[in-house]
Amino acid sequence: MESSLPDLEAILLVGGQGTRLRPLTLGTPKPLLPTAGVPFLAHQLARARSFGVRRIVFATSYKASMFEPAFGDGSGFGLTLEYMTEETPLGTGGAIRNAAEALTSGRDDPVLILNGDILSGHDIGEQIRLHRAREAAVTLHLTEVDDPSRFGCVPTDDEGRVTAFLEKTPNPVTNRINAGCYVFTRSVIDSIPRDEVVSVERETFPGLIESGRLVLGYATRTYWLDVGTPAAFVQGSRDLVLGRLSSPALPGPTGEYLALDGARVSSEAKVLGGTAVGAGAVIEAGATVAGSVLSDGCVVEAGASVTDSVLGQGARVCAGTVVRDAVIGDGAIVGPGNELQHGVRIWPGVELPERALRYSSDV
Repeated sequence: MESSLPDLEAILLVGGQGTRLRPLTLGTPKPLLPTAGVPFLAHQLARARSFGVRRIVFATSYKASMFEPAFGDGSGFGLTLEYMTEETPLGTGGAIRNAAEALTSGRDDPVLILNGDILSGHDIGEQIRLHRAREAAVTLHLTEVDDPSRFGCVPTDDEGRVTAFLEKTPNPVTNRINAGCYVFTRSVIDSIPRDEVVSVERETFPGLIESGRLVLGYATRTYWLDVGTPAAFVQGSRDLVLGRLSSPALPGPTGEYLALDGARVSSEAKVLGGTAVGAGAVIEAGATVAGSVLSDGCVVEAGASVTDSVLGQGARVCAGTVVRDAVIGDGAIVGPGNELQHGVRIWPGVELPERALRYSSDV
């Protein structure tokens, strides 16, 4: 696989603020949130490496200074990493153009572009081979979804040529959507205006199609997930721990739960459903934790129940509390006898007194 893709370069778009994931992203950019035991991007870096990528340029903006301390020069992944920062956000096209200053590839070489908030099981090598064989300007990964009305959809002709980019509409013409992984021919990136706000979806791709350039769609039905919301973020971590999507970066075997070094899980606790238990986290006897992400150092006390939720670093869920479909910020304390559910979010450092918040009249 790798021999056909020598010294491939990639740009990783990680500039977004992750507003839909607050409060988790107040202190940590979304691509660095712990996902199945490692920073989210570790899964993307390891996957890219497995397809022959050797050098990746990070296109950073929000909390840009946090990425290099997390990944360094990339040698731990067998990669060379460069970091390019936008002083003001430039949109997807502007970010790609800005990061391209650090590329070493030639005009006709393919460059892989990855979005920093997507988990995908598609064959990147196949996408690149298609791009080269057809001498395309850009080849987009398209994924088929059950409800395309929530996304912009991307129709193609019988030859795979993309014919339009359609905004969200109640009656989509196709169930294929832009899956956020592109192969660009380097010269096409160089044609994007420098230091300007540019959207590839609304400007670059439609402009290429209009001018008669070949924009290809590579459509698959493999695993695909945009982890932009708390529910999707939890699902992504869960799917990795359960092995529904394989990742070379997973720091342990797949199974009902993954516990990092120093985690203490009582033999009398029930931990299941692809839960990730962070380093130094504690789950006491009689507690139940299902399908959740527990960050480093958090505590789930005896008899508490945590389902489909995220606990931030050092958060504590006290005895007898029920947490379902919720986000608990770093260092927050949820006192005994509370019920948190339906997407509720507790901000970092908040302390909820005993029985402060409930959904039922009594338990």
